[in-house]
Amino acid sequence: MQAHLLDEASKQVSDPLVLVNAVSKRVRQLVKGQRPMVETGARVDWADVALREIIEGKLAVRDLIASDDF
Repeated sequence: MQAHLLDEASKQVSDPLVLVNAVSKRVRQLVKGQRPMVETGARVDWADVALREIIEGKLAVRDLIASDDF
């Protein structure tokens, strides 16, 4: 996980526990086969993808946390 992405995502989601839970849940979804909502390179770090989705406003954290998709 890249620190600068974490810093930027923290500006979008101020509560660190909510941010960690959102990233964790999104990573599980990506690992299970959901498509990323941002461009990815050849070497993919799913946590970085989830953070970029949050930063770019493509991932609604409140909807992600509220869903039952575990």
